Amino acid sequence: MSRTLRDRLTGRAAPPAPDAAATSVRGARSDASASGMFGWRRGEGNELSPVEELKRAIHRQLIERLDLEALEALDDEAQLTLRIRQAVADLLRGETTPLSQAERETLVEQVVYEVIGLGPIEPFFRDRTVSDILINGPRDIYVERGGRLERVTGGFRDNAHLLAVIDRIVSRVGRRIDESSPMVDARLPDGSRVNAIIAPLAVDAPVLSIRRFGAGLGADQLVDRGAMTADMQRFLRACVRARLNILVSGGTGSGKTTLLNALSSFIPGSERVITIEDAAELRLQQEHVVRLETRPPNAEGKGEVTMRDLVKNALRMRPDRIIIGEVRAGEALDMLQAMNTGHEGSLTTVHANTPRDAIGRLETMVRFAGADLPDRAVREQVSSAIDLVVQASRLADGSRRVVSICEVGELTSEGIVVRELFRFRRDGVRADGTVDGAFEACGVTPRFLDRLAVAGVAVPAALFQAGDAPTSEAA
Repeated sequence: MSRTLRDRLTGRAAPPAPDAAATSVRGARSDASASGMFGWRRGEGNELSPVEELKRAIHRQLIERLDLEALEALDDEAQLTLRIRQAVADLLRGETTPLSQAERETLVEQVVYEVIGLGPIEPFFRDRTVSDILINGPRDIYVERGGRLERVTGGFRDNAHLLAVIDRIVSRVGRRIDESSPMVDARLPDGSRVNAIIAPLAVDAPVLSIRRFGAGLGADQLVDRGAMTADMQRFLRACVRARLNILVSGGTGSGKTTLLNALSSFIPGSERVITIEDAAELRLQQEHVVRLETRPPNAEGKGEVTMRDLVKNALRMRPDRIIIGEVRAGEALDMLQAMNTGHEGSLTTVHANTPRDAIGRLETMVRFAGADLPDRAVREQVSSAIDLVVQASRLADGSRRVVSICEVGELTSEGIVVRELFRFRRDGVRADGTVDGAFEACGVTPRFLDRLAVAGVAVPAALFQAGDAPTSEAA
């Protein structure tokens, strides 16, 4: 479903052929029937501003002036951008609307963004400090920086403009969105996750959410940012090296995937690693990595490949480690069985507010597999498979921290024993809104300490003595 350059210029529908009166920029500006990226539907939104009319007119002229077939043959995106930028600049030279040089340059950038980018949100997409772009309507746009949401000015002209950009985004990844398929969850080439939902499911306006991939945040960077201490990192490194099964828990936006990616960096490069995800976000640095991704059903409701299907298939691919992006349903049973049958050192994430809640959610998700197992059998599977739970959290000031590291112990008559080894103690909130607190060891020595020593990654028992651990200030 790759789109041609003409598709990208015209948006969802090609504009009607212009007549002789529309050969100039001003003539095109008076044609209100144009559709496409700069078109608009009657009755939608307010009347266009002079600048918006100028942008729309230039866009229409680009369709007429550019040799689209020649540009289509260009494989270099930079060359394509340069050619379009030059064409826009040429059109502006013949325009009598009073614009300063800075305004002209801004207008050129905006038109280029519309033609080959994501329109008004392209600058935010290029800004690496932005982690989330949330669009609730044409003029209702929020971005997240440093864990905090902020509303931004400007936006799309109307619903049709926003819908055209959504259509462009999903078509890039071979998907479609329309009334028969009004919801799409997809992944962009850079790993960013995109969710779009339109009418009739979205009542007021098309809704678009883009979650950026946290590139470049390794284990050392997490220590530098105050997400954990160097001692906690040392302990987690030893646990991964010793092939302990680790469950990363946290809420939405708490940094679970970033933390999972950091933990995976401790896996020796000589091992065969298979990753299984709904949307491939992990960026492993090892040489021997196989990446698998689920597939949604097609328009006829067929062809779906679930997480559980991939977990079962991965067991036939001779993995040394299996990393599951997130367990949500019946695949939890297959994952636990893999951990208990020789595939040690596996990593996964789960949505939960506390380590104990994470264990409880695993027990619940095993039921989704349809296996009629007694409660004790399920808990035995969990307690014998999971060795460690690492809890991530986004605090009130937007910072993301590892707030708890817990050992999963034996099964008793009261349930699975969970022992906290490290935690982030919250002492309050400063005047500037920063959460005040400190990392500390809880005085509990893990029972698997000998297992780390046998694996050649021993850590001293003094690491777990109760008291504040040295920490870094959050970036």
